[in-house]
Amino acid sequence: MGLKLPKLETIKFSLFPQDNERLQNLSGWHHEHIDQIELKLGVEINSRGFDFAVTGLSDRLVKAEQLIRDLYDTAADEILSPQIIHLALHELGLDEPQAITAEQVLIKTLRKTIKTRNVNQAGYIDAIRNYDVNFGIGPAGTGKTYLAVACAVEALEHEKVRRIILTRPAVEAGEKLGFLPGDLSQKVDPYLRPLFDALFEMMGFETVERLMEKSVIEVAPLAFMRGRTLNDAFIILDEAQNTTTEQMKMFLTRIGFGSTAVVTGDITQCDLPKHQKSGLRHVIEVLEGVDNIGFTFYQAQDVVRHSLVQKIVQAYDRYDRKNQPEDKIRKKS
Repeated sequence: MGLKLPKLETIKFSLFPQDNERLQNLSGWHHEHIDQIELKLGVEINSRGFDFAVTGLSDRLVKAEQLIRDLYDTAADEILSPQIIHLALHELGLDEPQAITAEQVLIKTLRKTIKTRNVNQAGYIDAIRNYDVNFGIGPAGTGKTYLAVACAVEALEHEKVRRIILTRPAVEAGEKLGFLPGDLSQKVDPYLRPLFDALFEMMGFETVERLMEKSVIEVAPLAFMRGRTLNDAFIILDEAQNTTTEQMKMFLTRIGFGSTAVVTGDITQCDLPKHQKSGLRHVIEVLEGVDNIGFTFYQAQDVVRHSLVQKIVQAYDRYDRKNQPEDKIRKKS
């Protein structure tokens, strides 16, 4: 008996309302968006104007149709890009053995609406909205910093806080502030660039510059937080794996009335000297069991950047487990 091949099926549907600009936006340059969807879903997509025919395995056809319809709706308000298509494909959970779904959470700012992409992101936003102190811990590309900035902008625009304060420890891959040229602002800027990029996207360059001049948005190295009490503020401590235990305690005791603090970091990418313990790793142990503090731990499967980033994170995780020192293994067992 020969091998029985899976049966391919075809579904047909049309997009409404008919708008040529939206259709071109959906298709991308030389149909690159459609090609991207075909490659990821393993389907064949043919179209004539607004009429589509998708051929493939039955379990992929419904997903493909819904994805195309959703992207066509998005194309009415937003310029689609391969990155946006990738994120939309990631939401389908095709790489997960059992895709876990959750109600999508929206963060609404004046310039754009940000959607959560997975269960951990939804839980992260829910925690930020309900707890005064929150931790987002996990690998690069999971959206922990970007979503924290989005929540900060939303809180400021809805007058839940009076200012946004952004801070990071001045340690990065062995460099120190003193070795960088320029004044304090110029020294700090490279360390806070990911936060600035998110702010510019959500508020616009001119608005961010104006609010910084008025100190509504403030940026500072972590060391400059000592002695302050921060009331009615949304405070983000980014790259917290590079804090010392003393710095982390100092930061958490700055939080005043009406404030929300979000601490983000990846404990696997610490740039502190080897003899120093990461404040982020330490605080997980210290605050275990303390009520009204939110902890969200992201995994490799939560990465929403290029699919290779997820594979790279997983490869490093496997390597670290395989090469973990024996004394650490004994301590855990």
